[in-house]
Amino acid sequence: MQCLRPLRHLGGLVFSFLTSSSHLSLFLSCPQISLQYKSGSSYYHTCGGSLIRRGWVMTAAHCVDSQRTWRVVLGDHNLNTNEGKEQIMTVNKVYIHNLWNSNSVAAGYDIALLRLDTEATLNSAVQLAALPPSGQILPNNNPCYITGWGRTSTGGPLSNSLKQAWLPSVDHQTCSSSSWWGSTIKTTMVCAGGAANSGCNGDSGGPLNCQVNGQYYVHGIASFVSSAGCNATRKPTVFTRVSAYISWMNGVRPVELGTGEEHYFISLQACLCYAYFNLSNWCPSQ
Repeated sequence: MQCLRPLRHLGGLVFSFLTSSSHLSLFLSCPQISLQYKSGSSYYHTCGGSLIRRGWVMTAAHCVDSQRTWRVVLGDHNLNTNEGKEQIMTVNKVYIHNLWNSNSVAAGYDIALLRLDTEATLNSAVQLAALPPSGQILPNNNPCYITGWGRTSTGGPLSNSLKQAWLPSVDHQTCSSSSWWGSTIKTTMVCAGGAANSGCNGDSGGPLNCQVNGQYYVHGIASFVSSAGCNATRKPTVFTRVSAYISWMNGVRPVELGTGEEHYFISLQACLCYAYFNLSNWCPSQ
């Protein structure tokens, strides 16, 4: 029996992330959001997520299966600093997959959509994530990145600044083999990593962005790791496979999530000028 550890952390500034990278680079960070819950008069970061429409965020079900007051912060880079690009949105409604079981993360269905109270303004710091085609499966060792604000080692310190790590995909045949995750891994999941880099406690809901035909798509939602450690050998980080839930998402939001809305696309370098250098004058104006 596998011991699993959901990637949510239960308190404080908690988005966790294991990485050898010191800065965000070569990655479109603009769809990344910080999901925060209210405690007393303050809000605290608990999970990540992806902006998939101007009024909708995709995250993990286990991030939002408790009764709390939620908000989403868009365009954030340093959690402790107001950099002038942030947009703060209240969550109006939470849609959790009807088959999600909070007592069995290994059963899958770890996905939720959040309806925001207002629509985001797309600009050099806030962009929409691209979703993969329904049913698309990544090959083994496909280039992917995980992003987040969290721990740089198991039990280590949190990062206030958004970081990334290289996390290539592991195909289902390998990841579900007996010397890896075994039968814990379902076809509705995707594995990535399994070596030095991984997700860690608090990474829940954040994106696994994978390059397909020259464009990055959110192929995964961070779900769980092994209780043996965030980067345990042959226990890669496990994500909800987004391409398995396109129909479900379209049912919740009955408009094709990948079409029908203006995308203010800018170059990768221009977007990163804010996230990496924090120099807004390097970015193109709207």
